[in-house]
Amino acid sequence: MKAATALIDTDALCHNIEMIRKMIPNARLWAMIKANAYGHGMLPVANALSSYADGFGVARLKEALALRAHGISNPLLLLEGFCTQADLQHLLEHKIETVVHCLSQLEMLEQAQLEKPLNIWIKLDTGMHRLGFRPENVEEAIARLSACSSVASPLNFISHFGCADEKNNPLTIEQINLFSSLTENQKGLKSLAASSGCFLWPNSHFDMVRPGICLYGISPFSNGCGAELGLKAVMTMTSSLIAVREAKKGERIGYGATWTVKENTFLGVVAIGYGDGYPRMAPNGTPVWLNGRKVPIVGRVAMDMLTVDLGALSTDSLGDEVILWGPPLPVEEVARHIGTIGYELVTNLTSRVEYVYL
Repeated sequence: MKAATALIDTDALCHNIEMIRKMIPNARLWAMIKANAYGHGMLPVANALSSYADGFGVARLKEALALRAHGISNPLLLLEGFCTQADLQHLLEHKIETVVHCLSQLEMLEQAQLEKPLNIWIKLDTGMHRLGFRPENVEEAIARLSACSSVASPLNFISHFGCADEKNNPLTIEQINLFSSLTENQKGLKSLAASSGCFLWPNSHFDMVRPGICLYGISPFSNGCGAELGLKAVMTMTSSLIAVREAKKGERIGYGATWTVKENTFLGVVAIGYGDGYPRMAPNGTPVWLNGRKVPIVGRVAMDMLTVDLGALSTDSLGDEVILWGPPLPVEEVARHIGTIGYELVTNLTSRVEYVYL
């Protein structure tokens, strides 16, 4: 009998990246493996994709250094950029490329005395208004970075979509047009598209795309699922029944007595809870997959367990496998029941979960 276990299918991972490559014949592909490869295990995913990806993207310097320490030699891009002068030495020593998104980072580069220049991606704020140089400041920033001895030539350019998962949102076209105009006649590489852009906006592919969630078989679109896009689910989140119990009409179940038994039934107790990263907020009716069918969660999710209504005719047994999400039950469907997105479910798994790579 096993408790919370994440089964990671590396064949599915490779299928997904090969499929995305066919969509971007003229662009490089840098796979996003930040946040522990979206909960799938950064180092095993990097090893599985090292011969498929032109490079990898991470959010934090710690992630990049861990990849180098474990022998990953692919080009790396630090998406949030650096914070201190000491960070610059790490970037240089380990051949890590970095985004520069603000004036303070630019000034640190100007003040640095590096043995060799760094490969820099200047982030442009084309409409998301989170990070990046505003359009009116881009020309000056480009001039200063181009003149800086710590910056390799040519300078590269990057931006990020705010609404690319919405097919009819005009902001995406505005962002593509603005990015194109700001980088016109520039020699460096250009990157704008992430997962949604790969599928919906071919004119945003430029020189390099940065797929993230779609690599793991999860749709970047709020109302879809990965299988509809030809993707294969990489993670199957599983556990086991640790109890099967009778429940009588009128009995109230779990902490807070949030669910009342309507008719005599059987309940199954599953060895997974918010201590494993399964959301406590999952409401009554959220499905799990058990013995070829969906059964609903009832009562409040606890730290180590959750309860499901097996039905009056149940023949389920102690030790039966329960799939919380995976190929038979898309994580996107589970997320919609809970009121969140698949990204959050897969990235919130805790260290208590056992990972098995297939």
